[in-house]
Amino acid sequence: MFRPYITCRLATSYLLLIAYCLLPTNALNAQGKEKELHISKVQSVVKIDGKLDEACWLVAEKAKDFWQVFPFDSSKGKTKTEVMMAYDNKFLYIAANCYDDLPGDYVIQSLKRDYSYPISDAFNLTLDPFNDHTNGFAFGVNALGAQREGLVTFGGWQGVTTDWDNIWFSEVRQEKGRWVVEMAIPFKSIRFSEGTKEWGVNFARNDLKRNESSSWNPVPRIFNIATLNFCGHLIFDEAPKKPSFNAAFIPYVTAGLNEDYQKKTGLKTMGNAGVDGKIVVTPSLNLDLTINPDFSQVEVDRQQVNLTRFNLFYPEKRLFFNDNSDLFAQYGFRQIRPFFSRQIGLYQSPIDLSLKNIPIIAGARLSGKIGKDTRIGIMDVQTGADTALQINSQNYFVAAVQQQVSFKKGKPKTHNLAFIAVNRQRASADNPNDPAFNRVLGADLNLNSPDSKLKGKIFMHQSFSPGVATDWNSNANATFINYTTNTYYWSWNHEYVGKNYRAEVGYVPRIDLYDFKALRPVKMTYGRLEPDIGYRIFPRKGWLKKRINNIKLDLYNDSYFDSTLIRLTDLKLQTTMSVAFQSSATFSLSAGHQYSKLLFDTKIGNVILPGGKYNWRYIHYFLETNKRKKLTLSHGLAYNGFYGGSLLNASLDVAYRYQPYGIFSLSLSRNALNFPQLGQQSTIWLIGPKAEMAFTRNLFFTTFIQYNTQIKNMNINTRLQWRYRPMSDLFIVYSDNYDPNLNVKNRALVLKWVYWLQRM
Repeated sequence: MFRPYITCRLATSYLLLIAYCLLPTNALNAQGKEKELHISKVQSVVKIDGKLDEACWLVAEKAKDFWQVFPFDSSKGKTKTEVMMAYDNKFLYIAANCYDDLPGDYVIQSLKRDYSYPISDAFNLTLDPFNDHTNGFAFGVNALGAQREGLVTFGGWQGVTTDWDNIWFSEVRQEKGRWVVEMAIPFKSIRFSEGTKEWGVNFARNDLKRNESSSWNPVPRIFNIATLNFCGHLIFDEAPKKPSFNAAFIPYVTAGLNEDYQKKTGLKTMGNAGVDGKIVVTPSLNLDLTINPDFSQVEVDRQQVNLTRFNLFYPEKRLFFNDNSDLFAQYGFRQIRPFFSRQIGLYQSPIDLSLKNIPIIAGARLSGKIGKDTRIGIMDVQTGADTALQINSQNYFVAAVQQQVSFKKGKPKTHNLAFIAVNRQRASADNPNDPAFNRVLGADLNLNSPDSKLKGKIFMHQSFSPGVATDWNSNANATFINYTTNTYYWSWNHEYVGKNYRAEVGYVPRIDLYDFKALRPVKMTYGRLEPDIGYRIFPRKGWLKKRINNIKLDLYNDSYFDSTLIRLTDLKLQTTMSVAFQSSATFSLSAGHQYSKLLFDTKIGNVILPGGKYNWRYIHYFLETNKRKKLTLSHGLAYNGFYGGSLLNASLDVAYRYQPYGIFSLSLSRNALNFPQLGQQSTIWLIGPKAEMAFTRNLFFTTFIQYNTQIKNMNINTRLQWRYRPMSDLFIVYSDNYDPNLNVKNRALVLKWVYWLQRM
């Protein structure tokens, strides 16, 4: 019954793709001619001290005449920035003069690594070594020298992923009327294609005292500053060569004490040791190895309030899985993931959401580029068993490949066709109810027009499990198309997930429901349609232009259907007006109508609601103050006629920046639920004060409290981190968990030592 619907949806997808291919050529051309910067090889040593007194900087070609990105993108930047580059056999060198003719303090969030670039006075370098407009690297420093590095994936559409860390060197020096940047990036720390003399490159500068963001090669203000389609050209006089033997070994040792007061286990000692290895097979292909890795969280998850029927998403933070993670993690959608590395080696309790490590014996991953247009990723991880939790020993294997393609002859290959295979294989039988295997095969087509106006994805995934029929009920497919210009945007999304689709090493929460009357889990097929359209207004003169950057009007629809793909189960119709002020403050107001059909008794928050049809209206507003100020505030208020009752949500986040040494913040969320038809009401609080201190660029202290009445837990986490050499750390972590009566549930003190051994 559902196949005509799927056929129709797929036909729609292909028609959209054909329409895209037939768009006029001038709609796909990038703005103007990209800039070029020629750099030369140097023989003398470049000392990274911020002084720029080496001979190479006197003769280097300068990248200058930056263009504004914010508040406008149609004129040259008022803040003057000059950038020079050079290289030798080991390093890529960057020097920048960041001129500053305004009095007052810089806007510095912290001395801590991986600061937030948009709200800091900073300089940023974006590299596209393969010139594929798809994957690259970003390196930045703020005005006081704190470092920031990350990966650029999918063309930079979603910004920079700062979970990636590697060794590089920098120094910032304060001089009269300017601050000077000097950087050295080892060729061993990045992947590139040997024999290529041309890379993509762009430079960006934030001068928040002037409230200006600018870039060397122009970037339209509606796009992220690291969008690779807007890079200029970096031209070497000689192609960089593959470094000599390139490997890093990262041993670790942990030791600690813990006590579970509820189970009355007494004080216990704990310890572990292991090693990770990173071996460069070619300049663009890496082999990662791990033996007995320690995946304990030195940075715990931030708690969330769950007022939905489905499990919440928590991001991956573990080092082994984050490098080249987009090769594996970007298949499907956020809520339809065939592979989610957090399913490996971590077990989350369904009761209190606490995490327990499942021992990982060893793992290996080969990832990177083979040839100009092909990326591959192969990963294999073996876990041990946990008898107490009845978890079997498992083998996890993932293989992925991405091929760059172009739909028009002579155009850049900015799209890619990607395939993935995921296999979980039971290696022991401690729990015979665990299926012997689970497999998913999938294909994704990722769209990215050369001018970045059109983005999208089409995918189809099929799962295979013992005892489950391989048909449309074990299939997931979707189409997403987004087109953006300065003044308007539109997007289209369809999804289909069959009830027998099993992605056990993935994340697909919506097909898993629970019938609280029959006390049994239920799997449900669903279809989804999600169109969205919006219009931006940029004031062009007078008072409005001085105060307001843009006003956005948006109309959004989100519809879910049951297994017939005809009957509606959930609907949201929403209209939103948002205002972005020139000061960087924002305001938004949303109103809409929502419908939900509960097929059986369902738990929402802490209340079990009877099955049936529910309609309600809601109104939300959100305000965020000027992020350049030392004291910032964000506040939201929402009123919902929620499942026959009401929900009043109030949130408040306050932060004070004691520049540059610390940020002190307080996060409050209050959800008041009232169900008069059931004679029930409850209030859920989530409170989180936090202090982040950066005594130097290498010594950091963080402490925060999380009090969540929904899971009846209060957590105190304190962490001291000393980066005593590049990429080598000593952590001291202390944590407490309490019940609502402040009785201790458990307590732990952990010492972790990490040493990054690599010859530069």
